[in-house]
Amino acid sequence: MTARTVTAEPATARPSRAESTGAMTTAAAHVPVRSLTARTRTARALHAEWTKFATLRSQWTTPLIALALSVGGTAAVQAAYGTEDHSLIDDPSVGIFYGLNFGQVALACFGILLFGQEYASGTIRGSLAAVPDRARLYAAKLALGAGVGLLVGVLTTAGSFLASAHTENLGLGSPEALRAMVAGVLYHPLLIVICLGATAVLRNLTAAMGLITPTVFLGTPLLSAVPGVRELVQFLPDRAGQHALRYQPEAGFHFGHWTGLLVMALWAALATWAGLRSLRRHDA
Repeated sequence: MTARTVTAEPATARPSRAESTGAMTTAAAHVPVRSLTARTRTARALHAEWTKFATLRSQWTTPLIALALSVGGTAAVQAAYGTEDHSLIDDPSVGIFYGLNFGQVALACFGILLFGQEYASGTIRGSLAAVPDRARLYAAKLALGAGVGLLVGVLTTAGSFLASAHTENLGLGSPEALRAMVAGVLYHPLLIVICLGATAVLRNLTAAMGLITPTVFLGTPLLSAVPGVRELVQFLPDRAGQHALRYQPEAGFHFGHWTGLLVMALWAALATWAGLRSLRRHDA
């Protein structure tokens, strides 16, 4: 009987589960991941802020109230006093921007609401989760506030001049009138930026409303009547900004019109820096 010889073929080693998983992980690591660019992230942050502004009634109605108070207040005063009474006023800008005394309160409220409303409702956590880069979120809010303020400033200034055309000697071709127009437009976004930055520092809607709004509406006018304090009041942001609106230099001011606008811009820069610093240092 002949014995059969069986030749065994070498067995192919099957990869273990760990080796298979490691190979898949290595392969996945080489798959290119499409990351968002900084421009795309910024655009999305801006779009999110615009969506909040367009859908929250308290936000989009507040600038409209500011516009109505400013232009409506000026028109009411011009209609009530008439041409003869206004001839006694040396500076036409007093009547032109009279309504701004009321409209700026609503404007300040808008700047406060842009940040304060999120702290009050707790949605600031969701905003930071969607936009982890706090500087980008802050910049998006500033851009929205300044953009809306610029638009309101254009409409308010144009409306105030039109409402005063039949009673005031506007002198539209004069350098004083052109400067007042430019200052009137820029005053609005600067005030919003200041209020937004201050609210980011306070991180509380009630505190911001209780401190900023009375200061704008009552604090500066009352302090202007106090001897000894009057010299310092001219450097407050709203007072310095309103000085830039005037045709003629105001008594007691130690700087010119454009310098007044620069002082207000410096306040806006300071508030922006302080707000960003607070947002980065504190948890939501």
